[in-house]
Amino acid sequence: MTLKTIHDLPNIAQFPPEYDSDPGTFLARMYEQFGPIFKGTRYQQEWVYMIGPEANRFVLSGNRLKFSHHQGWGMALGVVAMLGNGLLTMDGTEHDQHRRMMNPAFTIAYMDRYLPLMNRIVHDRTAEWNATGTVDVYEAARKITFDVAAEALMGLRVGPEVDEFRVAFYELMYLGDGVTSYEEYLSKQAVLRLRLAKMLLPKIKERRAQPTDDVLGMMIAARDENGQALTDEQIVAHSNILLVAGHETSTTLSAFLLHQLVENPAYLARVRTEQDAILDRDDDPTLDDIKRMKVLDNALSEAERLYPPVAFGPRGAAEDFEFNGYLIPAGTLVGYQIAGSHRLRSIFADPEKFDPDRFAAPREEDKKSPYALVGFGGGPRICIGINFAQVEMKAMVSYIVRHFDLTVVPNQSIKMIYNGTGSPQSGIKMHIQARKN
Repeated sequence: MTLKTIHDLPNIAQFPPEYDSDPGTFLARMYEQFGPIFKGTRYQQEWVYMIGPEANRFVLSGNRLKFSHHQGWGMALGVVAMLGNGLLTMDGTEHDQHRRMMNPAFTIAYMDRYLPLMNRIVHDRTAEWNATGTVDVYEAARKITFDVAAEALMGLRVGPEVDEFRVAFYELMYLGDGVTSYEEYLSKQAVLRLRLAKMLLPKIKERRAQPTDDVLGMMIAARDENGQALTDEQIVAHSNILLVAGHETSTTLSAFLLHQLVENPAYLARVRTEQDAILDRDDDPTLDDIKRMKVLDNALSEAERLYPPVAFGPRGAAEDFEFNGYLIPAGTLVGYQIAGSHRLRSIFADPEKFDPDRFAAPREEDKKSPYALVGFGGGPRICIGINFAQVEMKAMVSYIVRHFDLTVVPNQSIKMIYNGTGSPQSGIKMHIQARKN
């Protein structure tokens, strides 16, 4: 059979105005029209779009070595320039070596160490909610998740020190919103990166003198097969990416999970019934308790499906590859489509509807089509922090729904906006009061 070329791929001539807030619905329609591979121009570059469970499996597992994170995340989306060359942007043996040294700190068994810290930070950050009356749950979640990542992974002290880090990372992540030229963007980016490095380097020096067993300590203690330690530059890059990845996606996902629960009171009631069966009102969950929260877990999976914090996985083709009858040359920018895959009608019944029971037996729509739900990626390079994120979000939401009644402030435009990662356009504001029962 003669293979078609990239020039023969169906081309998306125009993206609709709502694409940045709802790429999934549009790409699902393109899948129905064109199939699992097509092309289009975004970010002033041509991309090959791959969508659906088989496409996800192809990129994430079966042929993953044909795809470069460095070319995709690192160069095309500018992560190396923004944060340095860390775990997200490394390829091949370099990535595998660096991931191996961090893996122990992210196993599910290790979460027992982090959970008391997570519970304490949730308590502290929600302590004044009753007095305020109204809370932007997106901004509140950002403070919680960054505090947790900074203390658990880097050993930073919660308080003014961590607040300074969080503000600097926020400015760096959303720098493009306030600049008028690319030159200004690069100049401000360099200043912010230097500011972060100056905050991190003293912490690295402290750890070299007094070793610790957090992730930062593990990175400093690690040695390669030749006995070489990581450089300060490498440790800063890993720290930057871990701090961003360790809070950015969890912030967005937990905020939209709370929003969907409040907007679906019948399911929220089921979550609370489960919580009351597992925990007394003032108990903090253990790891075993977290594992038993199946109703909440299904809601989290549904929030991940509807509002994936990352809409697509950018890659560069490291070599030629064949997929669905097309030969795609090395050097092509490729994105496996997370948001689009999550809205396919052939996989998920009534895909626009919030329906957590689709993940419960006997339906289990995701298990019947492996690689259909890929909010955290999949395969050997599945997000290293998936256990950390899921335990943290369940602990946070567990506490909030047990202790507070929430209602959405009216007349808001609550929608996701994607720019590399996704976030609610104007936050998610809710009225808060202490739960009476």
